[in-house]
Amino acid sequence: MCLGIPGQLVELLASHEHLATVDVVGVRRTINIGLLEDEVMKVGDWVLIHVGFAMSKIDEQEAEMALSSLKMMGEAFEEEVEAVRTSGMAAGLEPGGGAEWARTGVAHERRS
Repeated sequence: MCLGIPGQLVELLASHEHLATVDVVGVRRTINIGLLEDEVMKVGDWVLIHVGFAMSKIDEQEAEMALSSLKMMGEAFEEEVEAVRTSGMAAGLEPGGGAEWARTGVAHERRS
């Protein structure tokens, strides 16, 4: 099953205009926001994320409703959160670990 999961922007990365750090239920990840280039994005905004890409900008109420729905789904939600935790999109990218590497071949240093 493929799910979109809400995340809140905590940083727009100066090193790459299409990358941002989001908080997904307490886990911070770097995602690609390039698909939303027509949107004005700022820290605090909520986005719906699928496989490391922000698919749409949503408001806080939509984010809360989506998270509630995902939590009710139980196992599927836990699997999606685990996929986010273990993805190559974690706190920087590395070769073989994420959509950005596959698209650009650029490896980013892992941050602690």
